[in-house]
Amino acid sequence: MAQVRETKLPGVGVRHDFTTEDGTDIGVLVHRDGRREILVYDTGDPDACSSLVSLSAADSRTVSELLGASQVTEVVSVVQQNIEGLAIEWIEIAATSSRGGETIGDGQYRTKTGASIVAVIRDDQSIPAPGPDFELLTNDVVVAVGTSEGLTMLRDLIHA
Repeated sequence: MAQVRETKLPGVGVRHDFTTEDGTDIGVLVHRDGRREILVYDTGDPDACSSLVSLSAADSRTVSELLGASQVTEVVSVVQQNIEGLAIEWIEIAATSSRGGETIGDGQYRTKTGASIVAVIRDDQSIPAPGPDFELLTNDVVVAVGTSEGLTMLRDLIHA
């Protein structure tokens, strides 16, 4: 199996890249809203794409099923029906953010956005279900659940 490289793209999503057995570099860009883009990089310029295919969430499920992931797709489909309209976001608290040193309660994030902070990743350690007294630090990564609109508002608050 190929080694997959992951690159977080703040405000966009996560890009996963790998090199196929024949030497072709391919990426899959997973947007926050569930869309996927399949990127085929130019052999002469690894920073340029020679081909790009955009897929909706439904298209992504179809392609994965065609590629042999049908059993997993069926399970994921059932789960997605139960959580339709919700999304998960990883938001880094940048050094330039005024939120470093502030508690979750001080920020009133859920009240202001409707999105819930369900975990914080600090120095490669996961802290699940942080309470309102939990102090956020710069370079923490907040894991939040909410609607796309709520997560956008949360991201804007954290980046302020």
